[in-house]
Amino acid sequence: MATQAKRRRVAGPVGGGDAAPDPVAGFLSWCRQVGLELSPKVSVSRQGTVAGYGMVARESVQPGELLFAVPRAALLSQHTCSIGGLLERERGALQSQSGWVPLLLALLHELQAPASPWSPYFALWPELGRLEHPMFWPEEERRRLLQGTGVPEAVEKDLANIRSEYYSIVLPFMEAHPDLFSPRVRSLELYRQLVALVMAYSFQEPLEEEEDEKEPNSPLMVPAADILNHLANHNANLEYSPNCLRMVATQLIPKGHEIFNTYGQMANWQLIHMYGFAEPYPDNTDDTADIQMVTVREAALQGTKVEAERLLLYERWDFLCKLEMVGEEGAFVIGREEVLTEEELTTTLKVLCMPAEEFREFKDQDGWGDNKREEDSLTITNIPKLKASWRQLLRDSVLLTLQTYATDLKSEQDLLSNEVYTRLSWREQQALQVRYGQKMILHQLLELTS
Repeated sequence: MATQAKRRRVAGPVGGGDAAPDPVAGFLSWCRQVGLELSPKVSVSRQGTVAGYGMVARESVQPGELLFAVPRAALLSQHTCSIGGLLERERGALQSQSGWVPLLLALLHELQAPASPWSPYFALWPELGRLEHPMFWPEEERRRLLQGTGVPEAVEKDLANIRSEYYSIVLPFMEAHPDLFSPRVRSLELYRQLVALVMAYSFQEPLEEEEDEKEPNSPLMVPAADILNHLANHNANLEYSPNCLRMVATQLIPKGHEIFNTYGQMANWQLIHMYGFAEPYPDNTDDTADIQMVTVREAALQGTKVEAERLLLYERWDFLCKLEMVGEEGAFVIGREEVLTEEELTTTLKVLCMPAEEFREFKDQDGWGDNKREEDSLTITNIPKLKASWRQLLRDSVLLTLQTYATDLKSEQDLLSNEVYTRLSWREQQALQVRYGQKMILHQLLELTS
């Protein structure tokens, strides 16, 4: 997780109070107090950034140069906040599906604490009422603009989970400690806004290699690091060490250029869902399109003529479920250059397309282990070399997937022409980039399977 590009920020602490005359000056003064070292070569600015506040190079920066270092004491987390002891004691009661409740309670407390040590940091936060995540769009608009992309379904799950988490865990905790949480922060709407903020602005420290089996680390807020906007082609990266977190340049950053961070390989649908923006086509080299697993089953069913064939197909599907290659809610993920779920899709095409006798043998042996042949490989360039039956099933699945969108590729291309695009609203533009990027990948598959 990390920062959101294309965002608006406002001065002033969340939850009221007088705005500082210059929030950047107040923040930089706070940085000096807490030992957060900013390189003299960078500045926090609204000028020269893609949106809102960002960080810009005052002088040319070399690869490997330190941009800033954040001491761990300046991080805002469930452990460093002023109610950290209480959150630790109540840890068992605060467990949730998201794992974010303790941090969210820390934020709810610090935002209304008159003397929170992080107040100057909050002054650079975005205005919570103007976050652009699709969870804040009217449902009709979300469905109309993002149908077929997977975002409306993800948002519905989020909203249900947030509501459940708030009423079953968060509100009872705040009501049990009225001295720590004023009535003005006991609001589902504020809680939803803070979830979106944590989604877009928090960081999660990666586990060490030997800790792979452990639960993921809790999210934390990293002042200064969350000012950086995001690009897939970023020029800075956050490094974790025992005493501090360091933002380091990963390539030459010329004077006057914006400094961009990344938070991993994110498709545009994930960017708009979690951060409220998408990268314009073709900039997001990490973009993907999904083919729902059940869509491949549906495409295979189209080819059956008699009941016996349908029953055999369901038997094959159940066997794929047993092998944990497919599931009712899963998706095959297709990138621009490779299939990210290569093993799952290869096995599914193989099992659904193999002759009945071969399937019986395959099933009796619980699969054939790792006997992948080169011609089965699912790099994008290899798709034309797949067996004809595999290509046909993949093609039929793509055609069914394209039917889930409300518009076709030609309509999107017409909207992308400059004259029309500039007249679209911000949300229409972002949703268009998500749809268009996915459809370009799906149409590439159509060409490769024809």
